[in-house]
Amino acid sequence: MTDGLCEALSWGARALLTTIKRIDQANTMKKTVLSLAIAVLSALPNSSTAEAGKQAKATAVIVDNQGDAVGKASLQQGPRGILLNISVRNMPPGRHGMHFHSKGDCSQLNSFKSAGGHIMPGGLPHGFLNPDGPHAGNLPNLIVREDGTAVVELYTNLLMLDRGEGKVLDADGSSLMIHANEDDHLTQPIGGSGSRIGCGVIHPLPDTNPTL
Repeated sequence: MTDGLCEALSWGARALLTTIKRIDQANTMKKTVLSLAIAVLSALPNSSTAEAGKQAKATAVIVDNQGDAVGKASLQQGPRGILLNISVRNMPPGRHGMHFHSKGDCSQLNSFKSAGGHIMPGGLPHGFLNPDGPHAGNLPNLIVREDGTAVVELYTNLLMLDRGEGKVLDADGSSLMIHANEDDHLTQPIGGSGSRIGCGVIHPLPDTNPTL
């Protein structure tokens, strides 16, 4: 074998070895980058879990026509509606219509007309028993015991706290309203519920929880 041929073979072998090393280094780098990417993605919070932890909450102090605090309400956004916990005292015994009203304003104590009408996007009629209803502001009656107290937990899927059409926490806020009479869930426009005797402006948390 000539010296020239030996030198050529030696050069080729060295070049092949260098190429193999480069390929190996590149694969190592790819594995390292992939491992880092997996580590970063694993550290990120799960989007559905994070979203579930951010569900909106709100609270309200319910006052009567003299401006005295007679109750409180807590509201929590669920996947497709709102969970409410309501407690009242010093209220007339019996069934009382209860609704979401479209403005967060209970300042007009003698009538609470400052709270506007029911939340009703789309103009649907009032009442759970109405074949064309109900509208978003409808809620079940509040049943007050003989001692003037009531504690209730209920759920509505007719609207949401902070999203969707007719949301409670919109630009001008909303109120939880208690009426003097029973809501028959059919008569227009408010089910025969009568005058407004309890009103609570709904505030988003992290406001301080209401206390009586």
